[in-house]
Amino acid sequence: MKKYLRLILEILLGICLVATATLAYWNFSSKKHLNEQVSELNQQLDEMKESMEKVSEEAEAAKDVKPEPENVSIQEMEALKSAFANGIVLQDVETLYKAQKALSAERQVGLASLKLLTKGAQDADTITAYQKALEMAEWSNRLQTVCAAQNALAAAGQKVKVLSECKKSTDKDADAKDDSAKKDDKAHAVQWGYEGDKGPEHWGDAFPVCGKGKKQSPLNIIGPFEKSKETLSVDYKEGPLKMLNNGHTIQVNIEPGSSLTIGKESFELLQFHFHRPSEEQVDGKNASMVAHFVHKSKEGKLAVIGVMLNEGKDSAAVKTLWANLPPKEGEEFLPAKVTFNPASMLPKDMGFYNYEGSLTTPPCTEGVQFYILKAPVDISKQQLAKFPFKLNARPVQALNGRKIAAGG
Repeated sequence: MKKYLRLILEILLGICLVATATLAYWNFSSKKHLNEQVSELNQQLDEMKESMEKVSEEAEAAKDVKPEPENVSIQEMEALKSAFANGIVLQDVETLYKAQKALSAERQVGLASLKLLTKGAQDADTITAYQKALEMAEWSNRLQTVCAAQNALAAAGQKVKVLSECKKSTDKDADAKDDSAKKDDKAHAVQWGYEGDKGPEHWGDAFPVCGKGKKQSPLNIIGPFEKSKETLSVDYKEGPLKMLNNGHTIQVNIEPGSSLTIGKESFELLQFHFHRPSEEQVDGKNASMVAHFVHKSKEGKLAVIGVMLNEGKDSAAVKTLWANLPPKEGEEFLPAKVTFNPASMLPKDMGFYNYEGSLTTPPCTEGVQFYILKAPVDISKQQLAKFPFKLNARPVQALNGRKIAAGG
């Protein structure tokens, strides 16, 4: 029963995401002839949601009742599958999505959930759709999407390692599990790091793109360079300092309002974090550290600005950050009455090297534009020593025919 309830909850997540995406598309396109289709789709989704809520209520009421084999939850699941079996809703959503140049990870997992209901767990397209959602998901900001895809694949009987964070978010009845089940959970939890059997050379075992991707980051930046016509313009705002030690790095989360403009395209600054030493190399040499500023456009595109930090004078910006390091791992820390402007971390010269790469941590999602600034900034030896991670840098990856551009 728990297996089916978990699958149902994951499907509900996908349906809600699809409903949101459908409405957003209609508002954007302003095509009146889609109004009727979207209304009909929303009505169907509302009916499915009500059915889901009914299942959840019944499950809650049945906690203290010994369930009978092949109980009502299975019947509800079959009813949901039957409702989508004609494929009309799936066809409508796929038609709407075709007008978009690229899908976000959230929409991709929603589409995969509709495929699961329509075609079944063993359908090749369904499995591929969920796997694509995992590849697209950005670990630090899309954990919900990763968990939705991994738990759905696991519930469907596919061989997939489920992240420990995903198990924490879904196994609300963990206290009721026996010791053998807990040991099994631990064995299947995916952990990664920078050394030993959890190091970068093993990431591909659990995250295929990390091992098989052809546009991975970081790179050794070396000429000859193509000339870039792009320009970078930042508009970062001062806001409350929010810091996180996520077990792999120190990350500063940014309030909405700070942006990066590349040409005519705008990206919102989500967060920045640090690697020691720098992940990127320039002419084969690492800097002491690098700060990666992660941005996302409305279409879901990612752009990263890399600021090299070389040993030299004290950095006033880093001094503020290090004075407010999070006291606990995994919990966002908001020091009282402390504000910070991300622009204080940037050099005056915004000249850059540009290439297409990937996230430098699992799941190593590709399609990320990197802009590594040519001008480094200083950080003192004492400040370097205070950074809690002695090594948290992925080695440079193969160029695989990519071109590196220079601009600014």
